[in-house]
Amino acid sequence: MTGEADVIVIGAGVIGLSAAIAAQARGLSVTVLDRQGPAAGASAGNAGAFAFTDILPLASPGILRQAPKWLLDPLGPLTVPPAYALQIAPWMFRFWRACAPGRVAHSMAAQTALMDLSKAELEPFLTQTGTMPMLRKEGNLQVYEGEAEFKASLGGWRARAEHGIAFRHLDAAGMAEIQPGLAPRFTHGTFTPGWYSIADPKFYTLALADHLRAKGGAIERAEVKALQPVEGGVDVMTGDGRARRAAQVVLAAGAFSHRIARTIGERIPLETERGYNTTLPSDAFDLRTQITFGGHGFVVTRLAPGIRVGGAVELGGLERPPNFRRSEAMLKKALAFLPGLKSEGGVQWMGFRPSLPDSLPAIGRARATPRVIHAFGHGHLGLTQSAGTARIVADLLTGATPAIDIASFSPQRF
Repeated sequence: MTGEADVIVIGAGVIGLSAAIAAQARGLSVTVLDRQGPAAGASAGNAGAFAFTDILPLASPGILRQAPKWLLDPLGPLTVPPAYALQIAPWMFRFWRACAPGRVAHSMAAQTALMDLSKAELEPFLTQTGTMPMLRKEGNLQVYEGEAEFKASLGGWRARAEHGIAFRHLDAAGMAEIQPGLAPRFTHGTFTPGWYSIADPKFYTLALADHLRAKGGAIERAEVKALQPVEGGVDVMTGDGRARRAAQVVLAAGAFSHRIARTIGERIPLETERGYNTTLPSDAFDLRTQITFGGHGFVVTRLAPGIRVGGAVELGGLERPPNFRRSEAMLKKALAFLPGLKSEGGVQWMGFRPSLPDSLPAIGRARATPRVIHAFGHGHLGLTQSAGTARIVADLLTGATPAIDIASFSPQRF
């Protein structure tokens, strides 16, 4: 048995480190454990967006209409490798059930509450951690190929309007004022000014790690194998045969979280949205806002390391090797959609996004012991919801009433 801490956080991605900093700010001593170290997973290579307007769940009637066409294309916006189809079938059945209109409305209301909290917490958190200079407020431009695709999107925009989200619809001329250089095939667009981004998600996450250490927190590289509740705390068993004890544990290990949760009897249907991207040099294109090509499932973002082209969903688990043809397919489309884009010198990446069937994360106490708090399953919204999740986790760790109703995020809801 090695030294005791008030809290052990499992996972040094943006969710885990944000939660650790929030706990530390409440006066708790914190140790973070991660199998690879800070910013090694999806927190390193994502699109860098705080997508507070993205309240529509992936599980929705709209995705059901598009999914059959997408699934026929192995390099398209949504795919399941044939060899993985049987294994993921139970998850897909839950996903299909979550697409019912009543469930979608419920998920959207819960998602909106978490988005509102996350947006309210973000700038104070950035100020606290000295990372405010990394924040950018450049908005997002969603583009459409023709009248039919634009009209099909209007239901989603009405739902956003009902939740107070600001946007404006544009014609080709209006889009060109915001972002010159789009191919003429894009005739309509919608601009959302409340869409923020971070200069570099990897550097941001590493800065959070530095802040935690500077305030006395510890970060250790260790692969967590199991949790074991004990009187007055929790033992965290690691691959080196050691046990580390803490009064409370936060499980924020991203796509690997369900494996650890299973050791205390929790069976949570977590799957992996494998995301792909290519980061081009900064001079590859004069990008002035993030562009979302929704009909093709990817975005183009301006970050400090360069222009990042990525997105899409490959539901393929944790073990299969990367299929970088998916990155190449998105880059090929980006060249057609942005005719001035220069494609030389790109760096490819693949990461695991932890995804639950109803598009909501698992945030709350474990069934086996209230001393373990789950905070994972944010899908492609981990960065977006990191500050809000950290606030909720800190509330739970200190016995405060959570800032929002978290019943919809219960890990036991499945």
